[in-house]
Amino acid sequence: MSTSNIGRHSYHHGDLANALTSAALELARAGGPDAVVLREAARKIGVSATAAYRHFSSREDLVHAVKDCALAELAERMQDELSRLPAASSGVQRLHDRLRALGAGYIGFALEKPGLFRTAFAHMTPMAGPQGIDPTQTVPFRMLVETLDALVAEGALAADRRPFLEVAAWATVHGMAELLLDGPLRHLPADVQQAAVQRSLDMVTAGIMAG
Repeated sequence: MSTSNIGRHSYHHGDLANALTSAALELARAGGPDAVVLREAARKIGVSATAAYRHFSSREDLVHAVKDCALAELAERMQDELSRLPAASSGVQRLHDRLRALGAGYIGFALEKPGLFRTAFAHMTPMAGPQGIDPTQTVPFRMLVETLDALVAEGALAADRRPFLEVAAWATVHGMAELLLDGPLRHLPADVQQAAVQRSLDMVTAGIMAG
């Protein structure tokens, strides 16, 4: 969703919902989930709060729309990382490289777009619904699931080791991202941070491929 032309009366007739979402996405980029406020999004595009509420009944509705956009950008960042992979000599090697690239793209997105990363996972409910997103049904999570399933199909991962492996891998990579953004690792020099990221990706991929 392009946000380059957001401004007063920049939206097309009948497209106010998208304009509000774009404005809110920019708010999230700058300030994370707490910055997503319906009245502020309306002000940015030059409409009244009353008009905005015709499209989003609450702030939570708007945050939900922004989450969708943020998760889509996360998936794009992960796909970009996959596109950089060199040709591998075997299916198993390609899948190994894919696992590592997915994790690198995930953490890279967190560090490059912290406001969107925080918004994507803020107050995420375990069940899908009008105000919540089921994290296991998002595109980034499905990319991981499909890669693990492919490893089983290739015979590189035993079927009895497969259950919940995606959750363990996600927890490790997401935890590293959180530590780098908001935890004690944020104080480390950039080169030390990168070394920690690489070691964590080594651990995840080696653990999955072991046995």
